[in-house]
Amino acid sequence: MTPRGTHRSELASAPLPRPWTGQPPITRDITHDAVVVVPGIMGSALREATGARRLLWGLQDPSWLLSAWQGRSAALRPLQLDESERSGRYGRVEPAGLLRFPAWAPFLHGLEPYDHLLKTVRDAVADPAAVLAFAYDWRLSVEVNGALLAEAAHRHLVAWRDSEAHRRARRMHPDGREARLVFVAHSMGGLVTRAAFADAAAHGSDLDADTRCVVTLGTPFLGSVKAAVILGGNRSDPLPALPGRGMQALARTLPGVHDLLPGYRCVDAGGDALRLSPSDVAELGGDKELAAQAQDFQRRMRAPGAPVLPGHRALVGVAQPTAQSLRLEGGVVYEQYESFERNGDGELARDPATGLPLRRDRAGDGTVYRDAAALPGRESVTWLPLQHGALAKDGVALAHIRAILTERDQDLGPALGVGGIGLDLPDCVEAGRPWLAHLRPAPGEELDSHAGIACSVHDAETDRRVGTGRLGWHDGGVAASITLPAPGLYRIRVTTDGTSPLTQLVLALDPTKPI
Repeated sequence: MTPRGTHRSELASAPLPRPWTGQPPITRDITHDAVVVVPGIMGSALREATGARRLLWGLQDPSWLLSAWQGRSAALRPLQLDESERSGRYGRVEPAGLLRFPAWAPFLHGLEPYDHLLKTVRDAVADPAAVLAFAYDWRLSVEVNGALLAEAAHRHLVAWRDSEAHRRARRMHPDGREARLVFVAHSMGGLVTRAAFADAAAHGSDLDADTRCVVTLGTPFLGSVKAAVILGGNRSDPLPALPGRGMQALARTLPGVHDLLPGYRCVDAGGDALRLSPSDVAELGGDKELAAQAQDFQRRMRAPGAPVLPGHRALVGVAQPTAQSLRLEGGVVYEQYESFERNGDGELARDPATGLPLRRDRAGDGTVYRDAAALPGRESVTWLPLQHGALAKDGVALAHIRAILTERDQDLGPALGVGGIGLDLPDCVEAGRPWLAHLRPAPGEELDSHAGIACSVHDAETDRRVGTGRLGWHDGGVAASITLPAPGLYRIRVTTDGTSPLTQLVLALDPTKPI
């Protein structure tokens, strides 16, 4: 007898329902939720909204990059905000999709396209119609773009829920619930996403209730010293003058860049650490009014009762040399690779012997320092030893994003470990002239050998390998000697045993032209 009193012979003779033949069906590990992908600054292609609708940013031709940044052409001038746009009359420029080709801008270590991220997301959803790639005019303020994102996300969810593909996918969900939203936001895209929730709350929208989670990748919630460096033209750096001046001239007109300025106490005043003021921003080369508007918006986002990101998961880059504070001397910005410590009360921690502020190198992703990329609270944070751009491209990061998309509602996603080296490269170099790609150990670690490390050089557009970096010891550290064969955009890739490759884009300038 079985425990319930039924003869096994009766069970054996009873036919079992089998609506399939062969092996039982296995459901694909996908989500039926709607996903919104939000790129970072300069991560959307831009074009003229009228007339010939000429592409202004996001071109495939690397020669355009060389002409725009090294030449004296007016290629970047249409991207500057004019007085009409400053007063809120937009429409001259419009987004033309997410970045599809590698791009480069001074101080930003190159900009990778989002094709790998989009493929990962589309492979994890029930139907491609469930994915919205939200391109936006990154020149404008985070607040303006947040309002546009709130509207677009709502329309996207309504359309997806009304589709036959959603109805089919919903039947396969364990509890049959309606689809909700998942935001996957890189860099400034995370700030735009947070602004979308603020806008929705101000207008009585149910965006929060309609959202399952928000995944941010290297988002500078507390800002980035890199924005101050860009606005200052980094006159303290050996970067060739023309690219820096071109970026500064563009950035000083853009609210979006001012929205990225650090909001924490980052200015080294010797015996104290101060916040960057609008007057400081004007002195270093930015716009005082735009800086004041950005600070006001940052304060509103930090105020008690401000909307939070539902189900927030932050992927944060670590172990990469990253500017965390700065000095201002005569209107010149000097980057510092150290941050100021706080005590348990949130006040500036000081050395008991000297009274000076305590400093520590916390590193980051090369653009955003690690403590600026996570919001205070109980959010889930995953630390990855990756550069800023690679957080939206690297295989390990993409696997983590897919795991979050397909998780059961009560899961928190897999935990991932931290690796050991960082990549320190110049923004641009001269073609045909050797230079060094430095490998830096993570803070508190040592790099005592280059065994198991390889460095290769690839064409940025095709990823075809075009050279190899010769590893050795230089000035007491490990570095690869590299010579780029011709002017153009290249991807430097460093691989180590047991960790994901580190990559960064470098622009090779034409040495026959003035720099």
